[in-house]
Amino acid sequence: MALKLYIGNKNYSSWSMRPWVLLKQAGIPFEEVMVRFDSFAPGSVFKKSLQGVSPLGKVPVLVDEGFAVWDTLAIAEYLAEKFPDKTLWPAKPQERARARSVCAELHSGFSALRSHCLMNIEASLADTGRLIWRDQAAVRADMARLCGLWGELLAAQPDRLPDGSAPLLFGAFSIADAFYAPICMRIKAYGLPLPADLASYVDRVAALPGVRAWINDALTEHDFLDFEEPYRLGR
Repeated sequence: MALKLYIGNKNYSSWSMRPWVLLKQAGIPFEEVMVRFDSFAPGSVFKKSLQGVSPLGKVPVLVDEGFAVWDTLAIAEYLAEKFPDKTLWPAKPQERARARSVCAELHSGFSALRSHCLMNIEASLADTGRLIWRDQAAVRADMARLCGLWGELLAAQPDRLPDGSAPLLFGAFSIADAFYAPICMRIKAYGLPLPADLASYVDRVAALPGVRAWINDALTEHDFLDFEEPYRLGR
């Protein structure tokens, strides 16, 4: 198998989730290499395991016959070019540009939401979410922007796709949905408030076979890392 994807713990690693879900949902065969988080210190097993794979010592990393790609957006672009028949970006040029824009916005933005609501698929953190919502104005601002963004994109889609299913951000599944899947996981775990139509989108993403497979694997890890869960003493 030519493609190999290095990832971190599925319960915690939102960055790893993006390309894994993209590959799985698109039906692209790949070999998964799990590199468990133990620490991010230079001498950690995690860092040592990635020596010779990524110059940054981070996950995810896609390796294609010895060639490494270590940025999630670069991985997505690489896959879109390698598998043009999968139509990973929207087909229309303006929609494709918009999809790239919203992925790039997530790549560098929504920092308050991502830093205060660390991804934790196994946990039910509604009480923590209520405190975050009450105390963190920046999280509320990020969620307002997210609602505006998703609302605009979904409003431009038909009520139903040709196969009878409800649309995702650009109609059919795309890189954009894979990128926002970890945000959907955060919203569900922390019980963050959303309008009904956007909550329905989150449920549709969570029900995608590729996302469902990631969730199921995350629930079987039974791994507790205190540096990933500052809000709990145990799992």
